[in-house]
Amino acid sequence: MGNASENQLNALDLLIEQHDEVDLLMKRLEEEELEGQDKTSVFFELADKLAAHAAMEEQVFYPAIHAKQTEELLLESTEEHLAIKRVLADMLVTDLDDPRFDALLSVLQEEVEHHAREEEEKELFPKLRKMMTGEELAALGGEMLARFEQLLATQPRNQVSSETDKPAEI
Repeated sequence: MGNASENQLNALDLLIEQHDEVDLLMKRLEEEELEGQDKTSVFFELADKLAAHAAMEEQVFYPAIHAKQTEELLLESTEEHLAIKRVLADMLVTDLDDPRFDALLSVLQEEVEHHAREEEEKELFPKLRKMMTGEELAALGGEMLARFEQLLATQPRNQVSSETDKPAEI
């Protein structure tokens, strides 16, 4: 019976895979030879994936894992999402050739690194591995991936500037 969930990406593996993908896109944006339309398309892919990732976490992942043991980390996570969205919103209205764009990219990298790697992967995920079964994590992963793909199809970067007033509710 365990086979079905073994073939499905569990929620935490899905998030780590998306964190890796966002890191790669940020590194590609830093490449000197990347310019013009190529740079724009990499940036829009990054912005869409980051926006969809945050929305998916806020709409599906955080409500599913909300418990006494995770509440403080989730409140911190929504504040970190807010900071990331604010930087992303600034980047979306900054010319990619403007020196401020590279400065904002550095800030974004620091925010994402702290949130994804230090808070989620090192603190939250170990708690969840103890709290949830493999089947629960696999089912949640399937639900999260479906929501992520729905969001990605809508150019979610266009919603970011409207989500910078306050953190998402959990």
